[in-house]
Amino acid sequence: MILFTWKSPMLLILGIGISYLGNWIYLVAINLYILDLTGSAAAVAGLFVIRPIATIMTNTWSGSVIDRVNKKRLLVFVDIIRGGLVFTIPFIENLWGIYSMIFVISLFASFFGPTSQVYITRLVPQEKRQRFNSILGTMSSGAFLIGPALSGVLIMSYGTDLSIFINALTFIICGGLILLLPNIDGKGSVSKQTGIQEWINDWKVVTGFFKSSRFFVTVYLLFQITMLIGFALDSQEVTFIKQHLNLSDDGYGFLVSITGVGSIIGALIAATLANKVHLRYYLGGGILLSTVGYILFYSSFNFISALTAFLILGFFLAFANAGYATFFQNNVPTDIMGRIGSVANMIQSAIQILFTLILGFVAEIFTLQMVTLIGSILAFIISIVLVCYLFANKSQFNSNEI
Repeated sequence: MILFTWKSPMLLILGIGISYLGNWIYLVAINLYILDLTGSAAAVAGLFVIRPIATIMTNTWSGSVIDRVNKKRLLVFVDIIRGGLVFTIPFIENLWGIYSMIFVISLFASFFGPTSQVYITRLVPQEKRQRFNSILGTMSSGAFLIGPALSGVLIMSYGTDLSIFINALTFIICGGLILLLPNIDGKGSVSKQTGIQEWINDWKVVTGFFKSSRFFVTVYLLFQITMLIGFALDSQEVTFIKQHLNLSDDGYGFLVSITGVGSIIGALIAATLANKVHLRYYLGGGILLSTVGYILFYSSFNFISALTAFLILGFFLAFANAGYATFFQNNVPTDIMGRIGSVANMIQSAIQILFTLILGFVAEIFTLQMVTLIGSILAFIISIVLVCYLFANKSQFNSNEI
């Protein structure tokens, strides 16, 4: 029996955390870069549909690649390629050229999430995953809190180019740290067929898993629909804050930072309680109380009420995200996890685009607060159904899950 140590998992967390930080620095910079280049808010909005479109186009086949290649090498390759491509962006002065480059970067990025899930699942024992995901959530929340603020300072001092270059460097650093990790690939049960027949067989494997895994599919759909309603609501967040609460840009920035503070606190507590609290409380309780945060925010009437709502939202999202990641890792076989994860991401991207467009359209017809409150309440109701389902089927959880 091999004694588990946290050395390799913490190295992986550090690498992904640095990449997260670079992403947030880059996000602020690329928005301003596009705005300065075009002067168009619509051009900036275009950035937010590129990645979901790239995910939908790639993830019909990327899972087949992920399950057949060395996961460590693929992660390193994707990070180095992304770093090189991001580095070129400041040298492109045409909007469609930038869009094209970001699209290509997004194509490579669509490999990273599903591949990292497989690698994490094989690297971290099942009884340690809930804590691992909570610690990783702490890094993600810290990056969300620090990244935009750091990017703002860099942009004021040196312009947007440096922030973009830093993001390129963080990808290279992440790839270098992953290169130091062990090679954990086992022998999967993947067929040796190639071409169209291989692709068809892979889809049969995916559909067969979904048909035979009713508990997983039900939890997945209820959780993701709730989360994606929340993401759609996020698209109206800045409009609600500035038009309904009449807050300044500084006030908006502070509220977003408070969400990051809540997420860090939540993730730290989630990591501390990982071996003491059952996974279904993280998964169900986290998402249920997150929707309460949305309801409180979109019914808020001043800065203090919005501040309280953001703290609640950030805190419990940390539990929900850690719970879902652990649930996915514990219930999907690693030899097909790349394919399942890729298809899951594709479904999420399609629903995300649909929900965001619907919410934006309806918000033009009715008042913004009415629409966002209805959306928040709908998410709350679905999360209640999820909680009831989890507790009604608690025997479905593996016996060694906390």
